[in-house]
Amino acid sequence: MNEDHVRQIVRAAIARHATDRRSDRPAARPIPMLAHASHFRYSLPPSGGPCLIEPAVKCNHCGYCESHGY
Repeated sequence: MNEDHVRQIVRAAIARHATDRRSDRPAARPIPMLAHASHFRYSLPPSGGPCLIEPAVKCNHCGYCESHGY
């Protein structure tokens, strides 16, 4: 598979998803993601010590403990 073949596949996929005028189906549209519980973050005091999740490691402020973890 060469670069031209990959470009042809990508262009065909974009055309298929963006404008599907050959059928009666509407074109595929992304589902709007306004708010989901997995995106919420809790307000915790800053930590300069060990990680809340893994106490053997120093906190690097990744935010994992402030969320549901996914």
